[in-house]
Amino acid sequence: MDNLLKNKDNSNSFMAGTKKIKTALISVFHKDGLEELLKKLNAEGVKFLSTGGTQTFIESLGYECQAVESVTSYPSILGGRVKTLHPRIFGGILARRDNEGDRLQMAEYAIPEIDLVIVDLYPFEQTVASGASEADIIEKIDIGGISLIRAGAKNFNDVVIVPSKAEYPVLLDILNKKGAETDLAERKMFATRAFGVSSHYDTAIHEWFAK
Repeated sequence: MDNLLKNKDNSNSFMAGTKKIKTALISVFHKDGLEELLKKLNAEGVKFLSTGGTQTFIESLGYECQAVESVTSYPSILGGRVKTLHPRIFGGILARRDNEGDRLQMAEYAIPEIDLVIVDLYPFEQTVASGASEADIIEKIDIGGISLIRAGAKNFNDVVIVPSKAEYPVLLDILNKKGAETDLAERKMFATRAFGVSSHYDTAIHEWFAK
């Protein structure tokens, strides 16, 4: 009977596209609102992967956090312009878990699975509104973060993408109700919001350049 129930549960999970969150890549500008989410993810046994100020913040809360640099074998370079842009990071996000070729390449190139991506972009619009210099505004054009958002959203079949601090409470609510699992509809919802964030962000940049 137990086996039958287990098989039924597995079948329902498969049909709903349920995926477990095991590893989270976190790269955020604003840290406010993140602490409660980290606490819940840690309680669910999720491993953290991060870099720079976000890694420092996570570790300051007493949580273990693997440095992105330990995965890529590259430090943050060019004044912080290049941190997460590496095949081992984007491969871990974009790899199709049910594709044998992808899985073989992940094993060959030591690419870790990344199931959750949490991003909060550099505040481009706020920097423009502050009257900052052109050089400062250009440095607030996020490259790695927007790429992470698009990668996570593209592979919503396997990955949860949280594209801004506005979505922290949405994920926290799911975690509180279901634990570290999401279904396909939830991941697609996050992907839809993620492309909304990236579209708005790029539009703001275009408008600034075009003025």
